[in-house]
Amino acid sequence: MIDIFKNFYKGKRVLVTGHTGFKGAWLSIWLHELGAEVIGIALDPFSERDNYVLSGIGKKIKADLRGDIRDRELMKEVFAKYQPEIVFHLAAQPLVRLSYDIPVETYEVNVMGTIHIMEAIRATKSVKVEIMVTTDKCYDNNEQKEGYVETSPFGGYDPYSSSKGACEVAIQSWRRSFFNQADYGKKHTVSIASVRAGNVIGGGDWAKDRIIPDCIRALEANNIIDIRSPKAVRPWEHVLEPLSGYMMLAQKMWEHPTEYNEGWNFGPDSESVCTVWEVATEIVKKYYGGEVSFGLIANKLRDLSDPNALHEAKLLMLNINKAKIRLEWKPRMDMQQCIELVVDWYKRYKNEDVYALCIEEINPLAELNK
Repeated sequence: MIDIFKNFYKGKRVLVTGHTGFKGAWLSIWLHELGAEVIGIALDPFSERDNYVLSGIGKKIKADLRGDIRDRELMKEVFAKYQPEIVFHLAAQPLVRLSYDIPVETYEVNVMGTIHIMEAIRATKSVKVEIMVTTDKCYDNNEQKEGYVETSPFGGYDPYSSSKGACEVAIQSWRRSFFNQADYGKKHTVSIASVRAGNVIGGGDWAKDRIIPDCIRALEANNIIDIRSPKAVRPWEHVLEPLSGYMMLAQKMWEHPTEYNEGWNFGPDSESVCTVWEVATEIVKKYYGGEVSFGLIANKLRDLSDPNALHEAKLLMLNINKAKIRLEWKPRMDMQQCIELVVDWYKRYKNEDVYALCIEEINPLAELNK
């Protein structure tokens, strides 16, 4: 494993909430390979084909725990027992359309769950760095062409997006009230930041109502791919891109605890911003390989646009200049490279060692970040 963090994570006790999820499993694999003592707390994985299951990462890490972040006392017990030094909080109800069906539960998990994690950190003196993962959808999106900066107003139309905006307000409040950088070394020794990625894609994601899993399920079954919002524009990026940013940020916060505890965007460059239809088209091309005819693509994609459908944003962009300048982080893959890596995982996962496959995909990105 190429270690771009120069042994920083080796031997560190790192707690990951949501480690059975899509991003959480990838993060846990990367941290484990770097020598971190990973403590995972999450619900059961979504499916038997999730990266967490197929990679076997749960059997490799220090602790593979089940628990609901809405259980405040359980969170405190886990933190007290394992005494983590770094926390990556990824556990969430992450789906826009599902949030219309379970709006209260979405708020309970995303807002109160986040507060429970911060309260557990307040009660655990070992924690030095806290990375709180929210989303690009936390911003009050008026579908402008300019990317949102970290100081843009929070908001959200649907229950999911607004719950993540509320998360950001809560994180900001706890940072000012209990983890104020002016009080560092006197009242506390915690550095806390929130991070917001774009539309993250990659191998091992089988969630409902996401374009990549929808495409792969249809292609594997030789079915037509139904697309709800073909003209919607999203900031697409491979899962490893923002994870590298989160890990880089955590290291900088450890080394300079009062300089980076704020909000950060980790999105793609503007050339990777494209429509849902364009992404689905590229998935089909890469899946079949070689020269793919226009007719094949036309037969594989179906526009299911419905003016009366549940509201989903048509345009969302992130400005990542702050991370580029202050962290010297930047996305390393363009859209074509990203799609190639995604499709490569889905074409190989049935017949190969998935843990080794994940390491094989992490190493080239690490090499580019050296």
